[in-house]
Amino acid sequence: MAASQASLLLQKQLKDLCKNPVAGFSAGLVDETNIFEWSVTIIGPPDTLYEGGFFNAIMSFPSNYPNSPPTVKFTTEIWHPNVYPDGRVCISILHPPGDDPNGYELASERWMPVHTVESIVLSIISMLSGPNDESPANVEAAVSYLWFS
Repeated sequence: MAASQASLLLQKQLKDLCKNPVAGFSAGLVDETNIFEWSVTIIGPPDTLYEGGFFNAIMSFPSNYPNSPPTVKFTTEIWHPNVYPDGRVCISILHPPGDDPNGYELASERWMPVHTVESIVLSIISMLSGPNDESPANVEAAVSYLWFS
């Protein structure tokens, strides 16, 4: 049941994005037979180190979406404080809902079912524009960012 509800919601979000594209990224299915795996291309935001670049990522949704967040992994190599060396994106809204066991994030900063593909990708674009160097996923990138900023 949950998987079919997730599937319907994702189909609606895909249809909405096709009808009303959002500046700064494009999204679609990796394979037309799997609504739970999306391909996303983000255009590097202006006035950043990423300006003019095209960054591809895979967004994988769990069967209980929107109750749990998707995972997002860049397939294009990217050097960023909030992207693990293997490409996984580390931002608060992609962390499981509820209280942070480590006490770094408020529950209101973590995943909430109101998030959509659009709000997630816009958050990633915002992350590219302004990294969070206080809790880096890639420490070397965070050190470089602090050194050059």
